[in-house]
Amino acid sequence: MAVPSWLERLRAAGKTALVQDGKRKIHYLFEDGKEMAEEYDIKTGQLISRKWREKNTLGGTGKWQVEVGEPTSPLLGALESELITESSSNPIFMRKDTLSSFQWRIRNLPYPKEVYSVCVEEEQRCCVIRTTNKKYYKKFSIPDLDRYHLPLDAAALSFTHANNTLIITYRKPKEILAAEEQLQKELKKIKAANSGDGDCKTQ
Repeated sequence: MAVPSWLERLRAAGKTALVQDGKRKIHYLFEDGKEMAEEYDIKTGQLISRKWREKNTLGGTGKWQVEVGEPTSPLLGALESELITESSSNPIFMRKDTLSSFQWRIRNLPYPKEVYSVCVEEEQRCCVIRTTNKKYYKKFSIPDLDRYHLPLDAAALSFTHANNTLIITYRKPKEILAAEEQLQKELKKIKAANSGDGDCKTQ
């Protein structure tokens, strides 16, 4: 069965925990050298952010890739952030999950709800956002479903639009809810480092 295989990878990974600012920060180091950093709200257990990093082709440390949470990193240097500052009117795509759903928000989309269509492309294992006015198109995958080898279910997908933001919700399947509950129990057993741990805040 595929579900335990991802859980087993998480269990086998080297883990460091840090509690700070009401968040439980977990740093994972996998056997293949990949790193994953997660932040959870201590009170609710809700995932706030998840980032990945792997070695680059020269063996050096690559940049963090954000999977869940704010797309811009406060760790960017001032010069770098100046160079890559986007227009404030451009659509901003980010994932922000709830306990029961995967959720994506695209800010700066002023068009009315009836302009958008969101569908599942089962063969390509992704979701697609289209607009009838051809002003926005986005294709995105759900890595969690890929990791657990679960099919995409069009019935689990819904969307709404408010305050110039398109909000797309995908209801988490029961297999993932059960696995996340199990993982939370295990993460709570990890003794948090009392002082700041470099592994948890690697730049």
